Amino acid sequence: MKRILVTGGAGFIGSHLCERLLKEGNEVICLDNYFTGSKRNIIHLFDYRYFEMIRHDITTPFYIETDEIYNLACPASPIHYQYNPIKTIKTSVMGAINMLGLAKRIKAKILQASTSEVYGDPSIHPQSESYWGNVNPIGLRSCYDEGKRCAESLFVNYYNQNNVKIKILRIFNTYGPRMDLHDGRVVSNFIVQALRDEDITIYGDGSQTRSFQYITDLLEALIRMMDTGDDVTGPVNVGNPEEFTIKQLAEKILSMTGSRSKLIYSPLPDDDPLHRQPDISLARELLNGWKPEVELGEGLKSTIEYFRSALKR
Repeated sequence: MKRILVTGGAGFIGSHLCERLLKEGNEVICLDNYFTGSKRNIIHLFDYRYFEMIRHDITTPFYIETDEIYNLACPASPIHYQYNPIKTIKTSVMGAINMLGLAKRIKAKILQASTSEVYGDPSIHPQSESYWGNVNPIGLRSCYDEGKRCAESLFVNYYNQNNVKIKILRIFNTYGPRMDLHDGRVVSNFIVQALRDEDITIYGDGSQTRSFQYITDLLEALIRMMDTGDDVTGPVNVGNPEEFTIKQLAEKILSMTGSRSKLIYSPLPDDDPLHRQPDISLARELLNGWKPEVELGEGLKSTIEYFRSALKR
């Protein structure tokens, strides 16, 4: 049994990770300040003897004994991270400093949940880890993009200077049950609008592309990355390389929900990337042949069922 700390553990990804780690027989400490996380996501985990929930904000130091740390804490959707951009930057930067300091003191392995947003609006396609990105440092999205880029730099320097055992994963668009109904992400937006028979809002002309990874595929990548040797630090892209236009996604959700919604178009937000597709060659090599297993239709089916139930609460 390992003792594992998951920051942001009450969030969409964090709650699924806590559950997976508990089912594998570990002791799990979930740390969350509920800025975007929810008790509803983890209430069922209190049935596990070795689950512990602590309300805490990682922008202030935290002390505990643990074997591994998954640092997932940070608002991840534009609506949430733009609501309080200074808080977003502090969570990424000061949170990373505090968690890395903890890992250094107790000699724990620590994994940083980074993001495809470090590539900004990319000028190469698909994106590989060697690409440095095209990020507007003063734009609306910069609080998230630059915060995550700075966190990666901190992780690498704690590794080089203090021999902290680090892992960095760059996570591409991920979806699944327990997404927030109001988080403003494209999958949740489209599903909720479709289930309510409201107009589905497409920003831009719908030709921009995304790659959608189901939550269980991400969990497998997170755990495999944590289990790699100390010489494997990353960053490593994890996502689904199958690419869809935003309009294709909307039409697929309309078909699967049987919705009477119509597609409407609004201007594209500033700095919104036109393309997002991961090159996962490195993940295949380093994570024992890892690749996404869940096709979009299969993942959307369970996600739609979750939202259908959530809207009835």
